[in-house]
Amino acid sequence: MARLAPEMGSISSEAVSPLSPHAESPIELAVVLPTYNERENVPIVLAALERALAGYEWEAMFVDDNSPDGTAEYVRSLAATNRRIRVIERIGRRGLSSACIEGMLATAAPYIAVMDADMQHDETVLPKMLERIRTDRLDLVVASRNIGGGSMGEFSRQRVWLSNLGNRVSRVVCHCDISDAMSGFFVVNRIYFREIAQRLTGSGFKILVDLLASSQRPVCVAEVPYRFRNRERGESKLDVNVELEYVFLLVDKIVGNFVPTRFVLFVLVGSLGLVIHLACLALLYHTAEVGFVVSQAAATLVAMTFNFMLNNIVTFHDRRLRGWRFVTGLLSFYLACSLGALMNVSFAEFLHRLAVPWYMAGISGTAISSVWNYGVNTILTWRRSRNQ
Repeated sequence: MARLAPEMGSISSEAVSPLSPHAESPIELAVVLPTYNERENVPIVLAALERALAGYEWEAMFVDDNSPDGTAEYVRSLAATNRRIRVIERIGRRGLSSACIEGMLATAAPYIAVMDADMQHDETVLPKMLERIRTDRLDLVVASRNIGGGSMGEFSRQRVWLSNLGNRVSRVVCHCDISDAMSGFFVVNRIYFREIAQRLTGSGFKILVDLLASSQRPVCVAEVPYRFRNRERGESKLDVNVELEYVFLLVDKIVGNFVPTRFVLFVLVGSLGLVIHLACLALLYHTAEVGFVVSQAAATLVAMTFNFMLNNIVTFHDRRLRGWRFVTGLLSFYLACSLGALMNVSFAEFLHRLAVPWYMAGISGTAISSVWNYGVNTILTWRRSRNQ
C-alpha cells in the first residue's frame, strides 16, 4: 500500500490538471432559455442556435419550471449525447425572472444571453450582440424592437401600447436610457451580473428591468435591432399576472430597500378601501337615509370585502386563493381586520387621553392596525402552501 500511494496521487493530480491536453475549448456564450410547456419548440430552437452560433463555443441552459408536457425530461435526453445542452428542472418554483437568474448563476461562461425558447426572438442577432459586448466592453447589449431596423412584428395595438407604457415607466427605476427596457432578449457580461446578483428581485417576467434597476452605478449598455416573430407552436404565457408582477417589481425597486414591497401594496389597497368605505357610507346614510349604525356597518363590510379581493389579486397574487380557500380566506380576513379595527380605536383613544393631538392619535391607531392586519393576514389568510 505504501508503494501505491505516490502512483495514485500522481494519477489524481493529472486528472484534475487545468492544463490537460484533452481539455475542451472554454465556453464563450451561455444561452439561458426559461421554459414551461415548450417541448415541441426545443429541437427547433436548438437547431436555430446551431446555425446562428456556428464557429462559437456556446451552451444552451434550459431552466424548466416542472412542465407538465415533459420539457425537462426531453431536454435531459438530448443532453445525454450533446455537451452543449444543460437543464435545470425546478420543482415548486415558478417565474421567468427567477428561472433566468438560476440559469445565469449556473454557468461559467463570461457572457450570458437570455432569450425565449418559443422562437419569437431572432437568434441570428446573437453573434452581433456578443461581438458588441465583447469589443466595447459593455455590461449589457439589448435586442431592441424600437430602434431603426427593429419591429414589434404583428403585435396588437393594445400590446404595443402596453409595451410603450412599460418602457416609459421603467425609466423611473432604470439607471440608463434605452428604447426597449421591456425586451426579454439580451446578452449580459457575467462580471456585471455577479456585481448586482444579490440585489435582484427575481420577480415576474421583466428580468431586464430588474438587471438595470439593481445597479448602483450607470450601466454601460448598447442596443441592436431585431424583429419580433410570431409564436408558431405552444401557447403564450402572457396574462394579467405579467402586468401585476411588473408593478410589484417597480414598487420593490422604488421602496424595497426601506419598506417591504408587499406591505406598501397592502397599504395602498387599504387606502382605496377607505375611499370605497366613505362612498358607500355617503350613499347609504345621506342618499338612502339609512340609519348611521347600519350604514357604517354595511360600508365597513363592503370595504373589507373590496380590500380582500384586491389584495388577493394584487398584493398576494403569487398566493392567490381560489375555490373553497377563497371563502375561508375571506372569513379569516374579516376576523383579522375586525380585531385590527378594535386595536386601532383602543390605541387611538388611549393616546388621545394622554393629550396627544387627535390627528396624531388617529394616525398612530391606523398604523398599528395596518401592521397588525398585514402581519396576521400574511401568516393566516395568505400563508404560503407547500406547492407554492
